Amino acid sequence: MRLKDKVAIVTGAGSGFGEGIARKFVAEGAKVLLVDLRGDAAEQAAAAIGGENVARAWHADVSRADDTKNMVDAVERFFGPLDILVNNAGIGHKPQPLEGLDELDFDRLFAVNMKSIYLAMREAVPRFKARAADGNGIRGVVLNMASTAGVSPRPRLCWYNASKGWVITATRASAVELAPQGIRVNALNPVAGDTPLLATFMGEDTPEMRAKFLSTIPIGRFSTPQDLGNAACYLCSDEASMVTGVCMEVDGGRCI
Repeated sequence: MRLKDKVAIVTGAGSGFGEGIARKFVAEGAKVLLVDLRGDAAEQAAAAIGGENVARAWHADVSRADDTKNMVDAVERFFGPLDILVNNAGIGHKPQPLEGLDELDFDRLFAVNMKSIYLAMREAVPRFKARAADGNGIRGVVLNMASTAGVSPRPRLCWYNASKGWVITATRASAVELAPQGIRVNALNPVAGDTPLLATFMGEDTPEMRAKFLSTIPIGRFSTPQDLGNAACYLCSDEASMVTGVCMEVDGGRCI
């Protein structure tokens, strides 16, 4: 029960890493709003995780300011003041030359991977600042989903790599700025996982492509939703009350 009575938002929680994080949070005592652009997926994930007293689904486009405000209003209406914001929602693009990505696809990548974090923090941070600090001096926690792509970029994924590099820098910059106000900000850098985004990153999902990817991961497997849930639980718990500005690799040694 490391997150007992904590109230959390997890975006992109309808599947993959987001669903794994939400599931772990509920298991550790948190109440979670599972947010996803695919409302049906969020509903299914929330129902599988627990009843409405601990897990609620919410449909939102996190790249839109009004949807983001409604999302934070909703979690507070359902469960009370927000303690933890997990900005997990993200998209990728298929491997291609950097000049080949369509402008509309670039704009959507920017909106989901970067602008959504700006909007969510713009909405949540003032609410955190207005709260009384806990026994560790903490008023709120933000966890962003970055990637090993922002640390060790792969060719032909230029703009995805760049978006995750932005997440890492935004995490560190906001951690320094917000630490005096008792707000911690960290990030996770997962390696490729067996999630709905895997086929996008590989270009095609074949045994040969999977073997090629796995050959770059020393520990010999993809990251899982459970791996990310466990890491997220630590970084968002009181056990990590002295940890901020960390971008933790969950990558089986990929970035070494």
